Amino acid sequence: MPKKSLESLTEPMFYVLMAFRSGPKCGIEIAGLVEKQTEGRIKIGPATLYTVLGKFLEVEYLEEIDKDQPGRKRTYQITRKGLEAYSAEIKRLRYCLHDAKIVETEKAKEQQEKKS
Repeated sequence: MPKKSLESLTEPMFYVLMAFRSGPKCGIEIAGLVEKQTEGRIKIGPATLYTVLGKFLEVEYLEEIDKDQPGRKRTYQITRKGLEAYSAEIKRLRYCLHDAKIVETEKAKEQQEKKS
């Protein structure tokens, strides 16, 4: 069965949406916030950033609210649909962590039983 478009977000996509939790942003602000938030672990280049922004505009996770000049600085804000996608991704990640914790706890129990 094919995966629905943006059913789960890539890590850069997730952090781009996270950047909008503090308000509208332009591309440079987004890239800077993502790099700062991840302590440099994720650096989003212009090609990746504008691909993600284009997809998010297309699926209405973001909307453009200001454009200085054609081809220049554009400002975006997250939409209700984008907030819902962000919240759904947080929920999905929490389930992943919960499941991993169960597996790790079971593994630790098995190892303890082998030692006994």
